[in-house]
Amino acid sequence: MIIAVASGKGGTGKTTIAVGLALSLEKVQFLDCDVEEPNAHIFLKPEITHTQGVNIPVPKINEDRCSYCGKCAKVCAYNAIAVI
Repeated sequence: MIIAVASGKGGTGKTTIAVGLALSLEKVQFLDCDVEEPNAHIFLKPEITHTQGVNIPVPKINEDRCSYCGKCAKVCAYNAIAVI
């Protein structure tokens, strides 16, 4: 059986419900896929046997050279730049 708990809004109790379900079942694989605050481990207290660093590219704009043309926003592969 696969159970997914999802919502687009934060603070709705998704982690609380998911942890409660996980603790009430016997064999569970729990994946906390929250990209901003994956914190189910706080409640489940798993034994961490391996960690791996993650690098996130962050755009850096040289404001002295920026003409606000918007080219950087058009070519950014991550859609991380907005010219306003």
